[in-house]
Amino acid sequence: MEINLNISNVPESKILSISKLTDYIKLHLESDKNLINIWVRGEISNCTLHSSGHLYFTLKDETSQISCAMFRSNFSSLKFEPKQGMKILVLSSIGVYKLRGNYQLIVSEMHPDGLGILHQKFLQLKEKLEKEGLFSQEHKKVIPKFPKTIGIITSPTGAVIRDLIINLTRRFPNINIKIAPTLVQGADAASSIVKSVELFNKIGGIDVIILGRGGGSLEDLWCFNEEIVARAIFKSKIPTISAVGHETDFTIADFVADCRAPTPSTAAEIAVPDKNALLREIEHLRERLLQKTKRTVEFKKQRLMSLLDRPIFKRPLDFINQYLQQIDDLMSNSCKATQNFLKLKRKDLEILTVKLNTINPNAVLKRGYSITLKKGRIIKNASDVKIDEIIEIMFQKGEIKSQVKEVKNG
Repeated sequence: MEINLNISNVPESKILSISKLTDYIKLHLESDKNLINIWVRGEISNCTLHSSGHLYFTLKDETSQISCAMFRSNFSSLKFEPKQGMKILVLSSIGVYKLRGNYQLIVSEMHPDGLGILHQKFLQLKEKLEKEGLFSQEHKKVIPKFPKTIGIITSPTGAVIRDLIINLTRRFPNINIKIAPTLVQGADAASSIVKSVELFNKIGGIDVIILGRGGGSLEDLWCFNEEIVARAIFKSKIPTISAVGHETDFTIADFVADCRAPTPSTAAEIAVPDKNALLREIEHLRERLLQKTKRTVEFKKQRLMSLLDRPIFKRPLDFINQYLQQIDDLMSNSCKATQNFLKLKRKDLEILTVKLNTINPNAVLKRGYSITLKKGRIIKNASDVKIDEIIEIMFQKGEIKSQVKEVKNG
């Protein structure tokens, strides 16, 4: 049977090139949230380390396999050598290699299987506690500068306790040290650490707690990644310094503690000051204070001598006498001014007296005139009085009362 395909009706826009199809697949696969930062377990096969530093391998299980690529920036931080047949756990995202059109895992982290599970548990607990605020800077307590008593939580045997005691007493011989013998490895270590933290908080008098342990594998240090240990450190009222493992080791205890020390020796340096350095600093400050005091005294001395050379200190009464003389001058000028003022006012008074005497009724009376009044008012016209009314007549000396007998107007 013959089949005829008519493609003349297919729009050009519906026909995809290989590149466009691959781009479409790449876009959708690499943007799928379910395919980003996923943990995948499998066995290494066809492992090749390219000269560029990139690692290419196949990850397989019983029924399937997938290509993987781990680029140099991530591969260079691996602490083990991936080998053929090794079971691993990888943190990866799906990617599409466009030139070949195949999908693959782009690996950012790789851990031997088993150890990878612990690391995943570590990351999950870290994320949980970080969201609760246990790592927040605002909850960190300040390490006191001059503690009197240091509480050490560690194994009573081993290099860590000796290292801490030697460095603490070397830096500050007067420091008081209390040790809580504690399991720092094994199944019971986490509860042992919690009891020691609670014990120091209960007995009181401890200024700083140092939680210490030497280096080891992730399994060895796992007790410091337990949630009960993290919460005990967070609840502690005493500032805590975490000094667990080597400089490159990080535990949950490091994030919760108020301060992390990369080594126990560093923890001792953080916990107590160097007494000899303090004494040197005090001596330096004493010398600076002495020199500054000498300079100040010398400056004040020169200033005083300069003031003593001034005329006021050599002949202090000259200034007083000058002021006394000014007072005398002012008093003389004031007296003269007052006398002149009084003279002028006296002349004015005399002029006014003359003017007043010219209009004074008594002066008129002295010339033989009299003043006639009716009920205390001066009579100016004869028409102001009537027959038989009583009037008063004032003279220069004395007055009389008269009764009107006759009135002549005009």
